[in-house]
Amino acid sequence: MLPMSKHLSKTQPLADRINDGLKRIAAAMRSDDWAAAQALGVNPTQLQILTYLDGRTGGMRVTEIAAHLGVSQPTATDSITALERKGYVARTAGTDRRSTTIGITADGRDALREAGRSENVTRTALAALPAEEQQELLMSLVKVIGTLQDAGAIPIQRMCASCKYFEPHRHAGGAAPHHCHFVDAPLRRQDFRVDCREHEIADPKTRAAAWASLQTGQA
Repeated sequence: MLPMSKHLSKTQPLADRINDGLKRIAAAMRSDDWAAAQALGVNPTQLQILTYLDGRTGGMRVTEIAAHLGVSQPTATDSITALERKGYVARTAGTDRRSTTIGITADGRDALREAGRSENVTRTALAALPAEEQQELLMSLVKVIGTLQDAGAIPIQRMCASCKYFEPHRHAGGAAPHHCHFVDAPLRRQDFRVDCREHEIADPKTRAAAWASLQTGQA
């Protein structure tokens, strides 16, 4: 019989096992999304569009919506048209076709709130983790998202680390080590946002410095 260390050496790399775990969580999240979307008579892509537009008062162009969702422009256009028919989004005409923006309506916001009240087994499972583990998981996800952004795999997200109002480690050693200049207050790990309505993207140099600080310092 092989020693335990020999058995362990034949297992998949840790990153591969984490990746497998995330795939299984993603499957549960897709199921949650379908349930929430079907309750509103939309599909998950349309629900994602409503979520993306929520809080964006100026509206977004179709190309921006498609890029954020990682879908083709025709797919985004079809979903937007379906949402328009339901009265959940509206177009604001610009000087030309390319400058037309899409914004969420009051009915769309009401629908989004209703979707948020639906049963969500993934959220329940995450909430069952101890608070410290939730914080660690959040910060790990922030770092993974940052790496994916740098690789061009996903668009820049509206999270603290890419925001012009974020200052990392301003209060190093404290319970709230970072600082948000939008609210002018210290920022705890559990306060980090991955999709913040007040987000304003920082310039590339500032983003790189913030990201490097989070990578090398204690997040």
